[in-house]
Amino acid sequence: MISGLFSAFGLAASAGLNAYIPLLVIALLARYTDLLTLTPPWDALTHPVIIGLLVILAGVEFFADKVPAVNHVNDAIQTFVRPVAGAIAFAVGSGAIGRAHPVLMMAVGLLVAGTVHATKSLAMRPAVTLATGGAGHTPVSIAEDVVATTVSLLAVVVPLLVGLILLLGAFGLALRFRRSRSD
Repeated sequence: MISGLFSAFGLAASAGLNAYIPLLVIALLARYTDLLTLTPPWDALTHPVIIGLLVILAGVEFFADKVPAVNHVNDAIQTFVRPVAGAIAFAVGSGAIGRAHPVLMMAVGLLVAGTVHATKSLAMRPAVTLATGGAGHTPVSIAEDVVATTVSLLAVVVPLLVGLILLLGAFGLALRFRRSRSD
């Protein structure tokens, strides 16, 4: 149960950075490996048409997020998409659908992905724009895609490691917050 929750949090957090990468990771691992088994209705993600659609959407988001000005429009659109993707990823990744109410699982995923997306689009990206005059968007976006892919894969393969990463990240943010309050 605990490793399922770590998987769920990792997948939902990844969806906050890129809506389609964690869903594509889930779909591919469930279809082509024994690492992940999806039960109905989530097994629809493994259908070849859905996988193809996820590849196309991931490609569109990948390129749209690299173009200055277009990336802001993309983030505005993704404000609605990423939390929903996070809700689905959390519900699938938790493995607790049978033990906990699906609405609760999806609500938690929605909040996790929504928080990551809001932090990215309302705090990080404007700071990158200010600091680099927009030149830093492409490298930051590539780093976000690498993090989303890595965390999504680790969330399925080594969920306890994702839990440790999430705990260390929360601890680091708490320290940073504490330092900023004392200054």
